[in-house]
Amino acid sequence: MSVRFNILPGHGLVYVRLDGDICASECLAIFNEYAKHPECRPGQKQLIDFSRATGLDTDFVKLIELQARKADIFLADGAQTLTVYYAPCRHTRELAKVMQRNWEAFPGVVTVIQDDEAAALSILGLRMATFDQLLEQTF
Repeated sequence: MSVRFNILPGHGLVYVRLDGDICASECLAIFNEYAKHPECRPGQKQLIDFSRATGLDTDFVKLIELQARKADIFLADGAQTLTVYYAPCRHTRELAKVMQRNWEAFPGVVTVIQDDEAAALSILGLRMATFDQLLEQTF
């Protein structure tokens, strides 16, 4: 699995792309990098791209640890966070639903699953049609 993130401060957004099987320990390590990044802010919108994800780790202890760490950052200082999961097929939607259910106990985190890039970007208040356009305009 590989996971990478791009902080797009001009949009108040973090783009995360997951490739392969989602490994909780790797996600936790990458999230800790994000949490230490100077551009990390509570309340940053999250765009999670599941389009290349193939499976989910069953290390539930690490998944719970990851969720707790995310809640610490996302909800710091009373912030609210909008997370959009891009999941373009039935399999990736099922993976995104698992992640979405983890936030049900946290009213300060709003999650939405979309199967269309333009729609996902629109929910985030962006006018681009594709993630490539978003990332091109950022650099």
